[in-house]
Amino acid sequence: MIRSWLYVPGDRPDRITKALAGPADAVIIDIEDAVAAAAKDGARRNALAALGDGATAFVRINAPGTDAGEADIAALAPLAPAGVRVPKCEDPGELRRVADALGVPVYPVLESALGVENALVIATAHPLVAGISLGEADLAADLRVAGGDALTWPRSRVVVAARAAGLPSPVQSVWTAVRDLDGLRASTEAGRRAGFFGRSVIHPTQIPVVHQAFAPDPAETAWARELLSSAGSAAWIDHNGQFVDAAIVARARWVLALAEAEEKEGQHS
Repeated sequence: MIRSWLYVPGDRPDRITKALAGPADAVIIDIEDAVAAAAKDGARRNALAALGDGATAFVRINAPGTDAGEADIAALAPLAPAGVRVPKCEDPGELRRVADALGVPVYPVLESALGVENALVIATAHPLVAGISLGEADLAADLRVAGGDALTWPRSRVVVAARAAGLPSPVQSVWTAVRDLDGLRASTEAGRRAGFFGRSVIHPTQIPVVHQAFAPDPAETAWARELLSSAGSAAWIDHNGQFVDAAIVARARWVLALAEAEEKEGQHS
């Protein structure tokens, strides 16, 4: 039930420490796009140091097949990050090689037309694939579009591929206008309606907005509790005259799982 995935630059150990102590559900130490080429070795060392100190964190490595990416894979293999985001993923065979080498959950990021076309075979490439997502900035550049509504079809494609593969709903791509929290809220709410769950963020101020957008709706939670308390045969008509079948029950269970996760977090905070 991870709602916020906070990217933190690997070349900033001070920010890594702050991020790990902050409110994000998950922290991704980024040693790819957030780090200049000359700083990648240092960023990798910082990531290794954080993991060696016992941090529970994900790592976004550089693209496999590049010198930096191969160095990342070799360095991380003896350790156990919570998972690894694999950027610019297009080739299921290459993803299998990375998963075998690392032995931890892998999260391929689709950032090109070919990656989107291969969404399902990538999502089912290896048992360690734990989720797929889009890298929308790179994808928009590859498609030669301006983003926004032009990415509606790729977004739907990755949602369908993830669920067809039995994976969690995909995580929404970053909102780059850091100060535009209203825009972030509207975009995240639209993403949730479109089948995404959770969002990558690049600044701590974005976290509360994302958490709120994915909080269970009280009315929907009450509906789910009532429906599940009265569940009967394979299909029935509820007291409101609405037809209920297995798909509706599955939806109610998902809503209730979100609500219970939210309640547990509130008890621990």
